[in-house]
Amino acid sequence: MRVGVIGAGSIGSVVAAALRDGAVPGARLTGVSDPAQPDGLPVLPVGELIEASDLVVEAAGHQALAELGPQVLDAGRDLLVVSVGALADEELHERLRAAGPGVPHLSTGAIGGLDLLRAAARMGLHHVELVTTKRAASLVQPWMSDAEAERLRTADTPVELMRGPARKVTAAFPKSANVAASVALAAGDWDVVETAVVADPCAETTSHVITAEGAAGRYRFEIRNHPSQETPTSSQVVPYAVLSAIGALATPEGAFR
Repeated sequence: MRVGVIGAGSIGSVVAAALRDGAVPGARLTGVSDPAQPDGLPVLPVGELIEASDLVVEAAGHQALAELGPQVLDAGRDLLVVSVGALADEELHERLRAAGPGVPHLSTGAIGGLDLLRAAARMGLHHVELVTTKRAASLVQPWMSDAEAERLRTADTPVELMRGPARKVTAAFPKSANVAASVALAAGDWDVVETAVVADPCAETTSHVITAEGAAGRYRFEIRNHPSQETPTSSQVVPYAVLSAIGALATPEGAFR
């Protein structure tokens, strides 16, 4: 399977290098598309990248997904979405659903348990909660006042910054939104997922605690990831989740899906 990567930041560069080095059986790198022109990776204009690939990995953020996702799918190429939080935009989600004949796939990113949530949702979920805790400084947002931002940078105790429906929290914290969006999409209902974002100045890991209850039973998942050194709003494991997804698509026999 020929794989192209859009974006060569902290996620895309790891994915592209692993593909270049043959780390994913059944898949090979066609190139990357990134304005930074990263060294050591074959760089192609985005149109050529799409044409040369069977699967295109979006690892460049919400705007790139909105601008290029439909183009990839309309060209008949499959698309692996890393910026799942962008799907909180209903219009974009519908555009991707309507595009084709390429098929969109979603990366699990920094969390697990989504397959069980999706199965339980078929029987009905009446409560889903996600509490995400990150280093305080990494949660500063452009919409915050100078005083709010400074409070985060100098906080010495945990602070709950926001609590509400997944779509609202996803919009407010776009660089930390992929987990909330993934949980909501697995649950099949953006409104049933209550999401909280907690800033903790002492947090050594990024934690996601998911609890759910429904006809199938009660569930609790707790994930603690080390933040990416290059991009603290993301977790180190994310590019490896992308590589796992590519491997499952390239050699699907016996793969969890």
